Amino acid sequence: MTLNLHLPKTKGLFVAGTDTGVGKTLIAGGIAHLLTQEGLKVGVFKPVASGCQSDRGQLVSQDAAFLAFCAETDYPLSVINPISFRTPAAPITCVRLERRPLDYEAIATAYTWLCETCDAVIVEGIGGVLTPLTETETALDLAVEFELPTLVAARATLGTINHSLLTIRAVRDAGLPLAGVIINGFKALDAEIAEETAPDVIAQIGQTTILALVPYDPDASVEQGRLTETITETLDGCDWKSLIQG
Repeated sequence: MTLNLHLPKTKGLFVAGTDTGVGKTLIAGGIAHLLTQEGLKVGVFKPVASGCQSDRGQLVSQDAAFLAFCAETDYPLSVINPISFRTPAAPITCVRLERRPLDYEAIATAYTWLCETCDAVIVEGIGGVLTPLTETETALDLAVEFELPTLVAARATLGTINHSLLTIRAVRDAGLPLAGVIINGFKALDAEIAEETAPDVIAQIGQTTILALVPYDPDASVEQGRLTETITETLDGCDWKSLIQG
């Protein structure tokens, strides 16, 4: 469904996931950090977040806080994450249980401010691309509004081929440019045959580029605000300045 938010155009990336918990926030934060280190003023944006926690009367998304930390930004979390829900579920369920509709105008206002004041914006989606926001709208419908190159974050384990190829097809069918795929949580030393061969299969069948195999690092933590050198050094092998151009 077309949302018609009339968002401004800017440089950046939309980080989509093949599922929830695949490492979108870690990857998005790592990219924001690297671009910041290259001298860019990077905006980070999590339009909709669920499972948020109350902090001094305000719902706070740990994902948004981590993104802000990585980008070294002092923008209010209410701008970085304009729509936050307490319920740890898909937005469609949050809307029903909390009796609060999605405020697309708030998303447009916050994103416009970021576009006007930053060199580039890294946007993180919620769940997988077909995660329902409402009865008629999905996370992919929202992604279309940004018109940014889409980066797919995928898990490394068995089943990732199917999830990745479905996501790639959905992104392309929506008319969005595909920046590539990042496999997150790769265990090179203990990889089973499925995990070891999946990246090549995804690249071949999906006709795309595997931008990085990000290793599993138990020290990295979104919840505790830890972005490790293991993650950033791996991601630093990509030319992010070129990829954000679209």
